Amino acid sequence: MRIIAGDWRGRKLVAPKGDATRPTADRTRETLFNMLSSRLGSLEGLSVLDLFAGSGALGIEALSRGAAHCLFVEQEPDAVKAIKANISSLDARTRTTVQQGSVMSLGPAKAPHDLIFLDPPYYTGAANVALDRMTRLGWIGPATWIAVETAKNEDVEVKRLELEAERRVGKAKITLLKLGSDAAPTGD
Repeated sequence: MRIIAGDWRGRKLVAPKGDATRPTADRTRETLFNMLSSRLGSLEGLSVLDLFAGSGALGIEALSRGAAHCLFVEQEPDAVKAIKANISSLDARTRTTVQQGSVMSLGPAKAPHDLIFLDPPYYTGAANVALDRMTRLGWIGPATWIAVETAKNEDVEVKRLELEAERRVGKAKITLLKLGSDAAPTGD
């Protein structure tokens, strides 16, 4: 697994040991970032949240492309070790925060993030549950872009979030979402 573009292009990333996580394939990651760059242009200065982070490849790719900071949230101990090893090898500690725990344990946000990645286990519905909660707790604002990887025949449907784009890549599907124009975080 390698970083595709940006300052750290070509640098290797380590994946967690075991089969508790499923790293995003390079081709899927490349498709995702092409989709994002066609909509956002640059990732320069963005605040990123990488949920169900696994190796941290999505957040690290965003940092390589200019994102200012990434919060990684992952509950598997081996995956957290891999994220920390990847961050250390890139000397990116000042631009990152790693939080070990469930995505569902996140409390209210201090401010919405610019870009949120979710790569939950396939066929669990975890993305829908997490996004509903995060919308209510202020993690998602009007300018936030959300990128979700699911199995190719799995759908992401959350009240207040609108589908912006969808693309199938091999066994995966990438879904881009934004807060609906009539929705606002409720803070409950």
